[in-house]
Amino acid sequence: MAQQKGYGQFCPVARAAEIFAERWTPLVVRELLCGSTRFNDIQRGVPRMSSSLLSQRLRELEHAGIIDRRPVAKGRGSEYHLTQAGRELFDVVQHMGNWAQRWVRDELTVDDNLDPDLLMWDIRRRVTREGLPEAGRFVVRFEFPEQPSSRRRYWLMFEHGAADLCIKDPGFEVDLYVTASVRALSEVWLGHVTINRAIRDDKLRLEGTAANIRRFRDWFALSLFAEVGRKPPGRRSAA
Repeated sequence: MAQQKGYGQFCPVARAAEIFAERWTPLVVRELLCGSTRFNDIQRGVPRMSSSLLSQRLRELEHAGIIDRRPVAKGRGSEYHLTQAGRELFDVVQHMGNWAQRWVRDELTVDDNLDPDLLMWDIRRRVTREGLPEAGRFVVRFEFPEQPSSRRRYWLMFEHGAADLCIKDPGFEVDLYVTASVRALSEVWLGHVTINRAIRDDKLRLEGTAANIRRFRDWFALSLFAEVGRKPPGRRSAA
């Protein structure tokens, strides 16, 4: 008898899990919900996922009616857009993240989960231009001293209303230097530690003019899940 892939249950939870709970699928949906539409951008949000598996998951999501694949307006390639069914998964993804912030917070920033590439990609897509100059270029260099040279420095460049992330020196004057360990900045990003506390404990250093240091708090928007991260965590002990 052929092995059944699904759970073989009429329960709606079972069918939803068959579609959504495959390994990596919730993270792919998270990337789409965060605004990524091109294959390479989606993969930057799941850097440990192979390209072949990402292609497979995108096909599965398209078959399930979660995403719609469209040709790009100019050039070659495709874009992936959430359908109404896909957009309705936003609350599911947010509740998953909020649950982890409350109940498994200590496990989020263990060494195996720290990734400067993913952290900087997340930061880049959440930043705002609030507090930044109306025109001109603004460059921020992030440095993680404990990382190998290939992952030690990142440049965030604001220009023409957009924010670009560079892994090589773009060659422009730096307006603000941000230095921290990946763990320290991740804790700030997730809302576990305030910016003021990280600076006071010398876990986060900002170097630049007084005005540019003040602006950091304006454009450095925290994680989507930071609001729950600011609250006391839950205790998983039995009542």
